[in-house]
Amino acid sequence: MERLNSQLHLENCLIMQENEKLRKKAQLLNQENQALLSQLKQRLAMGDQNANNTPDSFADLSLANNNATSTSRKPKKN
Repeated sequence: MERLNSQLHLENCLIMQENEKLRKKAQLLNQENQALLSQLKQRLAMGDQNANNTPDSFADLSLANNNATSTSRKPKKN
């Protein structure tokens, strides 16, 4: 009985050590995930700022092209 108790105690200690290792690894992964999420948010915010400075829709591009082509055409002589 005492031998079984010792074995169970040893097994319990090993499980607790493994849990601690996994907990530390999970903390590191969470920190890395938070850093990557922060970088992604910054890049998306920068992309939104850049998009505000340039036409970002198909309609805007179409209007820009129509204005450019209509002013560059010469009227035909009859």
